[in-house]
Amino acid sequence: MAELIRIYEENPNPREIAKVVEVLRDGGLVIYPTDTVYGLGCDITNSKALQKIARIKGIKLEKAHFSFICADLSNLSDYVRQIDTPTFKILKKALPGPYTFILPGNNNLPKDFKKKKTVGIRVPNNNIAVDIVKKLGNPIVSTSIHDEDELLEYTTDPELIYEKWDNLVDVVVDGGYGDNVASTIIDLSEGEFTVVREGKGSVDF
Repeated sequence: MAELIRIYEENPNPREIAKVVEVLRDGGLVIYPTDTVYGLGCDITNSKALQKIARIKGIKLEKAHFSFICADLSNLSDYVRQIDTPTFKILKKALPGPYTFILPGNNNLPKDFKKKKTVGIRVPNNNIAVDIVKKLGNPIVSTSIHDEDELLEYTTDPELIYEKWDNLVDVVVDGGYGDNVASTIIDLSEGEFTVVREGKGSVDF
């Protein structure tokens, strides 16, 4: 049964953040708020946890398009091949913000992602998500949680999320109502600027 932990975005309580991080380090799954929709995440280095998320999503891990949630752009070079100045300028202007950028992956990707040529990077403008990643010390892998409701693609109420996911995850972070518009996905992996999905972030750069 999942634990529901209330954390305030304006001033996240370090003790509560530490609790969430402990669960991630132990291979647990966490649902947490971002600057767009609520995400389902785990520690990027934990194979068992990654397999669990893939199972929940009903996909094979090697076929999954998960995002890497980073605290800032400083650890980008850990997972991404060297990027040119125009690309970096776009990232610097857009992040933190409601964007997922697809970039060319490098050889340092965790073993479960070794075969991937590209990686989706997110730096959300949300103190809870960023504090979790900072305290953990490496990115978390994340995927949006969808709603079965045909009108609402994403569940925004953390209490409803908790009811639905109670038996599937270890922690649901209640960070207040989420958004129901996902991030804008932009592919920069080939050096071109290609909008894959228009979401919350403006594509007017």
